[in-house]
Amino acid sequence: MNSVGKEYLDTAIRRFRQYKELGDKTFAQLNDADFHYHTGDESNSIAVIIQHLSGNMLSRWTNFLTEDGEKTWRQRDEEFNNRTTYTKQQLIGIWEKGWDCLLSTLGSLQEDDLLKTIYIRKEALSAIDAINRQLAHYPYHIGQIVYIGRMIRKETWKSLSIPPGQSEQYNQGSGIKDPSKKF
Repeated sequence: MNSVGKEYLDTAIRRFRQYKELGDKTFAQLNDADFHYHTGDESNSIAVIIQHLSGNMLSRWTNFLTEDGEKTWRQRDEEFNNRTTYTKQQLIGIWEKGWDCLLSTLGSLQEDDLLKTIYIRKEALSAIDAINRQLAHYPYHIGQIVYIGRMIRKETWKSLSIPPGQSEQYNQGSGIKDPSKKF
């Protein structure tokens, strides 16, 4: 039987992986130039969002329990540089580096770690609150990535969830997932 702490960690990891997969499936539909598309000087491209998410993940999850989550080496303002020329493969490498740090750290946490106090920008948070904070932050930006990808691909976009008009078929068919199965 799982404890509450173990279940929390397992479900947090599962949710993070689910959101990562949405990004991965979006990237698969895009070419190099699409990653740099933005609607104006004040809007972020997918490349910028990837840089920001990875920078945040590396900062927050490196030495999660022992160092402030806003590392002195992080260059947050540079993450928002729309002028980068990274290729799709380079951006996916940046993306994977951040996710590897996050998932490795979460996978190493024990139940007893969840109530420990950690710091982000000198603000004290329980580890649970810090995890929840990132579970709110990352999907916000991944939703932006999906939306931009959908705008770019228009009618060639392949739905990442139940396609419009297929809810009834999904609900009655094999598409319903067993909640007891892990992601």
